[in-house]
Amino acid sequence: MNCIIIDDEPLARDEMEAMIRDVSDLEISGSFSNAISAKVFLSQNDVDILFLDIEMPMVSGLEFARDLPKNILTIFTTAYPQYALESYELDAIDYLLKPFSKDRLEKAISKTKYYKTLLSADTEKNTVEGNTARFLVIKSDRKFYRINFENILYVEGLKDYVIIYTPSQKLITAMNLKTFHQKLPQDLFIRVSKSFIVNMNHIDSFDHNSIFIGKHDIPLGVVYKKDFFKSYAGGFLNSD
Repeated sequence: MNCIIIDDEPLARDEMEAMIRDVSDLEISGSFSNAISAKVFLSQNDVDILFLDIEMPMVSGLEFARDLPKNILTIFTTAYPQYALESYELDAIDYLLKPFSKDRLEKAISKTKYYKTLLSADTEKNTVEGNTARFLVIKSDRKFYRINFENILYVEGLKDYVIIYTPSQKLITAMNLKTFHQKLPQDLFIRVSKSFIVNMNHIDSFDHNSIFIGKHDIPLGVVYKKDFFKSYAGGFLNSD
């Protein structure tokens, strides 16, 4: 697998290259000071992972990420924490807040490789075969899985796929998150960001930015806060 780095600071690019080489076997195919140069490179080369700064001249990292090909997975690298929620709305795999450690970078790369493997597998053949009021039937890897709604912790949208998380397994199927949400009981599942749907019965706690289900920290999108607080907390909390 390969990657490119986009950051307007030369020292930051050099440090990122060194850290990537220390903690992974990723091939670094390019390093760019701005998004425009990187866009030209991407039009002529295949790239798996993109390490992307946010505050850059001409075109910001967030603007650039909106037009990326669906096969490229993005890890944001920035000194500014306020963009975290918006980055996840753009299907970012991770958000590294500078300065970050080698361990943190290694975890982000491992996570991204895992997602890349999921999307590179024969997932287009994974389908929702049907649903009742109590469960879904999903065909995956030539097997059929019955997934009871009560056992679904949450669902993550990734590109044109959804990943279904239960206490014992993860299943991926080719379907966008909006369509998948329509197959779920609306009184049990609520969409909390562009990329996540949660089972309200499994929520342990929440704050104004995240929902916590076991060890999972799920971002709460700005435009979804009001509906979430109304549905889950009875409207007693202010979404601001």
